[in-house]
Amino acid sequence: MRERFNTAHNTRFGFSSSGRELVFDMLSVEAIGKTEAVNQDVAVQLSTSTEPVTVKMIAEDQWTDVLLHDRESLKPGVTVTGPAIITESTGTTILEPGWSATVDEFHNLILNRHEKKQREFAIGTSADPVMLEVFNNLFMSIAEQMGTTLANTAYSVNIKERLDFSCALFDGDGNLVANAPHVPVHLGSMSESVRTIAALNKDNMKPGDSYMLNAPFNGGTHLPDVTVITPVFNKQGSEILFYVGSRGHHADIGGRTPGSAPPDSKHIEEEGVVIDNFLLVSEGNLRDAETRALLASGKYPCRNIDENMADLEAQIAANATGIREVHNMIDNFSLEVVHAYMGHVQANAEASVRRVIGTLKNSSNVYTMDSGAVIKVVITVDTDRREAVIDFTGTSAQSEGNYNAPLAVCHAVVLYVFRTLVGADIPLNEGCLKPIKIIAPKGSMINAQYPAAVISGNTEVSQSIADCLYAALQAIAGSQGTMNNFVWGNEQFQNYETIAGGTGAGPGFNGVSAVHAHMTNTRMTDPEVLEKRFPVRVEKFAIRDGSAGIGKWSGGEGINRVIRFLAPVTVTTLASHRITRPAGGDGGGDGGVGINAVIRNDGTREVLGGNAECEIAVGEMFEIQTPGGGGWGSASD
Repeated sequence: MRERFNTAHNTRFGFSSSGRELVFDMLSVEAIGKTEAVNQDVAVQLSTSTEPVTVKMIAEDQWTDVLLHDRESLKPGVTVTGPAIITESTGTTILEPGWSATVDEFHNLILNRHEKKQREFAIGTSADPVMLEVFNNLFMSIAEQMGTTLANTAYSVNIKERLDFSCALFDGDGNLVANAPHVPVHLGSMSESVRTIAALNKDNMKPGDSYMLNAPFNGGTHLPDVTVITPVFNKQGSEILFYVGSRGHHADIGGRTPGSAPPDSKHIEEEGVVIDNFLLVSEGNLRDAETRALLASGKYPCRNIDENMADLEAQIAANATGIREVHNMIDNFSLEVVHAYMGHVQANAEASVRRVIGTLKNSSNVYTMDSGAVIKVVITVDTDRREAVIDFTGTSAQSEGNYNAPLAVCHAVVLYVFRTLVGADIPLNEGCLKPIKIIAPKGSMINAQYPAAVISGNTEVSQSIADCLYAALQAIAGSQGTMNNFVWGNEQFQNYETIAGGTGAGPGFNGVSAVHAHMTNTRMTDPEVLEKRFPVRVEKFAIRDGSAGIGKWSGGEGINRVIRFLAPVTVTTLASHRITRPAGGDGGGDGGVGINAVIRNDGTREVLGGNAECEIAVGEMFEIQTPGGGGWGSASD
């Protein structure tokens, strides 16, 4: 039974843990009993034999003359071969070509396929417009199925309920081919992680291996975002065809404060355990002891390793789903065709972005953050070649704090922004970046170098880069421009949320209230789930009226969220636009700034900065009012 369980577990989730004890959670027993004897000699009552008549039916895409049989006239032992129709008083049976129906001794109609279905997928390797759309959706569907598996099998609220994860499919060179509509800052940066793992383990990977990584200066974003990467081998196990990857934000990966988001971190190791090219699963066997030892290492180890392991196992299971679906796709269409269309969908994305670039003009923008740091961008367009240079020269140097983004995050933002300009339903993939050259000075806050702290880079700096680019392109007013990171916990439990706000208005449309915008695409935890899983009570959760910028088209409103804690916790926040306002566009008004505050048991209300850390006693509350989006166009219009 143990052997069969491990085999089934490996098939479904991509790994087994043979050393673990098994627990019988439920035992079911099935019995089949005979309640009456069947009289073998009962004669079947048949109606008067009726000769079949000929009718027309569409079979294999054309009208065909077929026989129409009366079911009651068919004697035991008779076989009808399709195409044909069998009719009776309670229904009609259509026999397609390749199917047959036999009447048994009890007058049951037994259907059988006697000819293997001829599947015609000889579609060729040249780009066909219809099949291009089919493969666009097929590749994205694989990533969506991976995401469904991850959400269903994860343990943490952060991944299971908030859906703070991303899944994607990559070609053999590590280029992003397609993704589900998950978190943009994850998706645009995962390619670098895949290429890193592929390069560091060249010729050493085996079927059933999975690797994990979170190192920001080697393809990661920030430490809580742990990426699990699995090569997809051919069925002979001799060649890597593709890669699948899943990235999940772990509620705690160590660090100086619970939830791994110290607001004043200055060194990457203060933010948690750094994982760089670690073999998580070896030939189908989870390296449980070794992984636990890694998570328990470093100056600030993980606080809840069991939860980390449960979420990692869910990520492995998601990758196993991707591998299974990739092989099904190959079986249906052939490896040659799948390879070809992986190239075609990227070429289509490239062509789509080139069309957009052809309509753009040279532009620039300077975006000022709460700290006074600036992001500068100059966009130079070559309309003849339909190419663009995105030059961030002049952007502030990496800071001593944690508002620093690795280069992978900067690339992710540019990829996202230009993908959204396309206006067509294509996968976000590597092709979108081919017409674009990115200049991000080394050592700047958008190309930070080791050992810079980066916890806010993935969340806050990425949002700033996005709003900076959109303002330069005159596409949309400033959105809330922050993820309002709200992290709390103690040694027993930890939780992480990003809080929704308002989006910017644009030419011809209002902003949207109370949503996540741009580089994040997670949910917020339902109050019922939050209160069930943690000792908290949601006291208020409402639209924040008056927080939006006004204009011809108004920005979206932020929200007001108040949580009472029923156990002592440490709260940390990482949030922007607590000083500067989200900018309006084309004469529109700016959005309102956000507010973080602690409400003490004696009624005192303490307003905190964007990056803050405080101790909360039992019964005390924390309030977050999020920024609204900027308006577009003069209000007088």
